[in-house]
Amino acid sequence: MATSDGLHHIELLNGEMAPIAVRRSARARRISLRIDPAGGQVVLTLPEHVRIGEGLAFAEQQSGWISGRLATLPPRVRFDDGVEIPILGEAHIIRHDPAAKAGVWRASGTLWVSGAEEFIERRVSDFLKAEARREIRPRAREKYARLRASQARPLGRVTLRDTSSRWGSCSPRGDLNFSWRLVLAPESVLDYVVAHEVAHLAHMDHSPRFWKVCAELTEAVEEPRRWLRRNAARLMRYG
Repeated sequence: MATSDGLHHIELLNGEMAPIAVRRSARARRISLRIDPAGGQVVLTLPEHVRIGEGLAFAEQQSGWISGRLATLPPRVRFDDGVEIPILGEAHIIRHDPAAKAGVWRASGTLWVSGAEEFIERRVSDFLKAEARREIRPRAREKYARLRASQARPLGRVTLRDTSSRWGSCSPRGDLNFSWRLVLAPESVLDYVVAHEVAHLAHMDHSPRFWKVCAELTEAVEEPRRWLRRNAARLMRYG
């Protein structure tokens, strides 16, 4: 389990100050750095015995790497009037209609948002999360029903979160967790991730047996995996 040691700042080579979130992990064996693509934040992970000062000194030594990685992040895309966003891989233009009373709805490539302008971002975010639940939960249950009962553990809760390091996960208790941002990806990609996690209910590894079950639960495996590798950072920058 990782714990937080708070938010600190380091100076980059260009003189800018970069926020850095410090985490401690009992499983970490060495100091590590990563960039959270969702928030564009530097994350420093320390083993339990390493002092914060030592970790921050390590991060400062890597300031060139940090600057380079931050510069490669796709631009942030806010949910606002006139902005284009993908829903199940299909482009939609957000349009604000303050006089409407229908909440948020889709029509012919447009995502209409009613109400006051200051609530557009929240309403679009809530709509996308609801769409993700509607797409993912029934798929998970349907795919689980296709598993042979003798080879699978019971299916637990199916939940959605805004995860930054995993598109999905399967706990030893059979609970499945997914990123709501999968609703921004093509349907084939969302379907693959759901199949992947359901297959873990049969095999909690990535053995040939696991991949065989996964392939039985979805139409494609390799292309969705490649798509996620190419587009992960972009999806994390919406909202």
